[in-house]
Amino acid sequence: MSKEIPLKLIVGTVSNEKGVSEEVIFEALEAALVSATKKRYGAHIEVRVVINRKTGTYETFRIWHVVADPELNQPLELPFSQITLSAAQVDDPKIEIGDTVEEQLESVEFGRIAAQTAKQVIIQKVREAERSMVATEFKAKQGQLVNGVIKKVAREGIIVDLGGNAEGLLKKDQILPKESYRPGDRVRAYLVEIVQDIRGPQILLSRTHRGMLAELFKIEVPEVGEGIIEIKAMARDSGVRAKIAVKTNDGRMDPVGACVGMRGARVQAVSNELGGERVDIVLWDDNPAQFVMNAMSPAEIVSIVVDEEANTMDIAVKDEYLSQAIGRNGQNIKLASELTGWTLNVISAQEAQVKDEQEKTALLQTFTEKLDLDQEVAELLIAEGFTTIEEIAYVPVNELLSIGGFDADIVDALRNRAKDVLLTQAIADEEDLKKPSAELLSLEGVDAELAEKLVQNNIRSRDDLAELSVDDVKEFTDLSDEQAAKLIMQARAHWFAE
Repeated sequence: MSKEIPLKLIVGTVSNEKGVSEEVIFEALEAALVSATKKRYGAHIEVRVVINRKTGTYETFRIWHVVADPELNQPLELPFSQITLSAAQVDDPKIEIGDTVEEQLESVEFGRIAAQTAKQVIIQKVREAERSMVATEFKAKQGQLVNGVIKKVAREGIIVDLGGNAEGLLKKDQILPKESYRPGDRVRAYLVEIVQDIRGPQILLSRTHRGMLAELFKIEVPEVGEGIIEIKAMARDSGVRAKIAVKTNDGRMDPVGACVGMRGARVQAVSNELGGERVDIVLWDDNPAQFVMNAMSPAEIVSIVVDEEANTMDIAVKDEYLSQAIGRNGQNIKLASELTGWTLNVISAQEAQVKDEQEKTALLQTFTEKLDLDQEVAELLIAEGFTTIEEIAYVPVNELLSIGGFDADIVDALRNRAKDVLLTQAIADEEDLKKPSAELLSLEGVDAELAEKLVQNNIRSRDDLAELSVDDVKEFTDLSDEQAAKLIMQARAHWFAE
């Protein structure tokens, strides 16, 4: 049964007042009518109400889910919303398990109770719609700066009024260390992301994010905003100090000077916005070593030793620049490491010289002893940049032939010696893997037979044994529970030693 009601008028009015679509209002009214219907017919039933969007009339249907016939004398799990397959097929032989059957009910009148329910649902739906609209609007501003007014200072952080019924959250850990705000204060922040919360979409703001630094330079330096100057990397200790690396493809332009501005005006404007945060601007370089040197400026670097495998660089600076290179509490070296992506170690020039001499001495000893070379030949290899026996064994022959005084016979002999050394070392390493460690053999109760069983099960050290359980040990030994537990505790004893 359908009832003519002025729902169309209601929907149009609410939609215009709240600025949400009519469809949202219709869905809210349908939900309210479903609730009112359940109050009349029972809360356990499933109901569907359909409002005609053109006329405002509506119809009500009860929904039944088709399930398999239960065993004899067994009730349905949900008798108020389920119907057996056999019963459903009386009216429709083609129906299958999993389908639904709808039964039209007499629609409830849109009375006072239904209206009250609808009002609450509409309010909720409108709020959700408003939040969704706000989220959609600000989604486009993600990764940009936004301006707002402090609305409330709460325990979780600061609520910022962004205008247009939008609120952002500036958490306490996203505020600069020396900053304090009161309601009514204006604030500029970086829009990090919009996350879904139980209360709806939430706009998260930050003043410590590196992105805020980049966005401020886009505003203060037109060349950055236009893409003429590119910010390649950033590192930031929020509120204290930051480093940015810049690059330009325009050879006529000095990217560092452009970012600094006349008498430092541009970089100073950024610094002022960030509560006096000092910003170092360095020139980007594709050469990692040169980039590190730029990042460490103004400290004068004497030498750099690059370890590509460990991704580290040892930087030697003059003694008078040592404290400057490290910075207060290691801040400068920390930011430079973060900016370049390399682990940087700063040492004095004197320390670097001593370390270099020690490394050369050790390398000279390795080459002369293991390869049976004259000191002169070994020094020549070191001077040419060879640092491992592997390099001598496997570098292209031409590289060795390019060394003064080396002919084909010398190169072949040298490479063969290097390969023999590596082979001998590999065999020795393999043999070591088959032997228990001295620490393992020193444990009480570990004899030759038990040690062999342990090694066969890849237990070669005291720590290997310490990580096992009693059951693990008993799987490949004849020890009792007590013996296995005692052995394991012996192996773990050094963990608890002072």
